[in-house]
Amino acid sequence: MINYLSNYFKDWNLFEKIWLGLSTLIILALSYHWHDTWYGVIASLTGIWCVVLVAKGRISNYYVGIVNVLFYAYVALQWRYYGEVMLNIGYFLPMQFVGLYIWNKNKDKKKTDSVVVKTLTNKSRIIWVIFSVVGVLIYGFILKAMGGKLPFADSTSTILSVIAMVLMAYRFLEQWVLWIVVDVVTVIMWFAVIADGGNDIAILVMWMAFLVNAVYGLINWIKMYRRGNENRIYGR
Repeated sequence: MINYLSNYFKDWNLFEKIWLGLSTLIILALSYHWHDTWYGVIASLTGIWCVVLVAKGRISNYYVGIVNVLFYAYVALQWRYYGEVMLNIGYFLPMQFVGLYIWNKNKDKKKTDSVVVKTLTNKSRIIWVIFSVVGVLIYGFILKAMGGKLPFADSTSTILSVIAMVLMAYRFLEQWVLWIVVDVVTVIMWFAVIADGGNDIAILVMWMAFLVNAVYGLINWIKMYRRGNENRIYGR
């Protein structure tokens, strides 16, 4: 076990190790202080570990992600964030298996748990932007009719997460731009929960950590791409 962990983390730099360890400790400390629910703590911890592994381009992120989406959906259900619930159970959960399959088919030949990176064409980026705006507006009105909390913020988080997850499964680095937007919006949503008397501090901290990690993920995936994981630019 010790040898396995040593090999698993051998290509992690000091920042990455400190970031994962510090994020874990902060969530545990705040959860204890604010008496967070046990399922909220599990959702937060697995969420952090999952996104850090994605930023590293590690295929094992999907195993952690399966646990995360189940527990996070349950927490979101308690606060009537129906978009988040449907997103996680109806989309993120099956996409964990889809992404796991695709990433395993596109491994970095030099690293057994790492994946190669691609980028979109400018035309593809424009198409995705238009699709995103239309999707956010339509779904926002649906969530509003359902009586959901912060429907258009919830819609933005949901729709952009759907698109980002597709880009993630197919290894496009542009996913990180969308994850940054999603994280900013979702931090605002969970601040609203705290303002309403909620005690899910761990979930809020998780999303704040997601935001920091998304910025780092974008930087790291750009480096991975430039290192020559793939030399062609793919469009969809």
